[in-house]
Amino acid sequence: MAACPFNPASESIADFIYRYGSMQQILGNPEDIPCMDYVSYDFAVIYTPLETVEPISLRKYSYYTIPGLFTLLDSSNMEASGITSTFNSPALSNKGRGTLIGFIDTGIDYTNPLFRYPDGTTRIVSIWDQSLPADTGVIPPGVPDYYPNSGASYGTEYTRAEINEALSSDSPLALVPSTDTNGHGTFLAGIAAGGSLPEQEFTGAAPECELVVVKLKPAKQYLRDFYLIPSDAPAFQENDIMMGIKYLRVMAYRLGRPLVLLLGLGTNQGSHEGTSPLSISLQDISRSLGTATVIAAGNETGKGHHYQGTIPSGQDRDDVEIRVGEEESKLGFVIELWSSTADTASVGFVSPSGETIGRIPIIANNETSIPFLLESTVITVNYKLIESGSGRQLIFIRFETPTAGIWTVRVYNTQFLTGQFHMWLPVTNFISDETVFLRPNPYTTITQPGNTGFPITVAAYNHLNNSIYINSSRGFTITGYIKPDLTAPGVNITGPAVGRRNGSTVAMTTRTGTSVAAAHVPAQQPIC
Repeated sequence: MAACPFNPASESIADFIYRYGSMQQILGNPEDIPCMDYVSYDFAVIYTPLETVEPISLRKYSYYTIPGLFTLLDSSNMEASGITSTFNSPALSNKGRGTLIGFIDTGIDYTNPLFRYPDGTTRIVSIWDQSLPADTGVIPPGVPDYYPNSGASYGTEYTRAEINEALSSDSPLALVPSTDTNGHGTFLAGIAAGGSLPEQEFTGAAPECELVVVKLKPAKQYLRDFYLIPSDAPAFQENDIMMGIKYLRVMAYRLGRPLVLLLGLGTNQGSHEGTSPLSISLQDISRSLGTATVIAAGNETGKGHHYQGTIPSGQDRDDVEIRVGEEESKLGFVIELWSSTADTASVGFVSPSGETIGRIPIIANNETSIPFLLESTVITVNYKLIESGSGRQLIFIRFETPTAGIWTVRVYNTQFLTGQFHMWLPVTNFISDETVFLRPNPYTTITQPGNTGFPITVAAYNHLNNSIYINSSRGFTITGYIKPDLTAPGVNITGPAVGRRNGSTVAMTTRTGTSVAAAHVPAQQPIC
């Protein structure tokens, strides 16, 4: 395929995930696809002008074809993890030398002394910044100098030589303009791979490893609109994370180094059983010799975003009550209902004013939009009788500008086997704290892709009093698979901040969450 005739990162371009050999419909004639990136033997990402595929709808496209959106999982620890004792053991002396740790996150402050050798040169092998060059909708000049050699058709790669050149200059960002404006990526990199600063009593878990960094570009607006996610919420596309995995894999292969991949992102979208394109990609790389994958479990326990229901045989329905806050009335939110295998459900609604919508019939490839008379609300319902990844029924519900108050989703038994189903509201950061299920269930709250089998899924605990972090997501998976795999310190952890420094003194901050806990784990992998 020829080079892309446009910049795939542009807001005017739509992204679709395609799985080879699947029954999903490819967009048009394959020979006419204007641009495609190959992720693996299983997946490719198709890029096409947005205007030619709008409106985006589950009536037109399969569920996993439309990229899901993921967010950040955070809101004395090295001793509790057993890391310092490993440092000091003559038999182990394990500080990560010879190992790569790969980060797919918000970027990194490469000027930070934590990521340099004692001579001032960088420990970062390369940075692939997906957000650069700026979104212009056109291919920038000198494409071969921009795009990474791993086969991506967007973003800019900065090599170790270019980073060192920038560090030796008076204006580093003029030469390598990649930054971390959020600070999440820098913080996790500092915990997992930062150097030792004895004067500040700080050390990273693997202070002698080298780093490969992928800075994710923000999610495109059309996907935010589809999932009803606020424009200021930190959100990243599934296909961009998958391309980041490919980049890390290629870099580790070229250098002949073992790789630990750290992912501190998650979502409540999907069946929660590890069947999404991202989960399959992580499962694939985790089976590779010399590679380990570490994923944060999520911070969803106690947030009221999960409901588990059972409709006994002979009972007509289950009324699921949702308190909708004022913030959601401005935009809306999405709910996903996943039935148990071989069960089928249908839904109806009751608004805060008492307006009732009866059971919506199941019609294949149909999309039902319901405008309410007494509220300025539109609910759209898509039934997917057999979602291709899991084989389960999916009911995808969009609440647009819902009136604040108590809404009821009436779940009806249509085909009974067990009568069980799960419902998920959006993950924290994608919805306000005011919108919750009134009868939530704290279990099966591990965010995607933490439900994937082979990767190591990490929960968080408070190392100061040996108690579990109250919001750390709980298992099992929807199929009963045991997750998370282990816990690590994740409450009020100190790490590097993005900001001003005085010489070698590093600005510090504290963060809490399972992504912070996951950052402690790469140094404990045998390949380190």
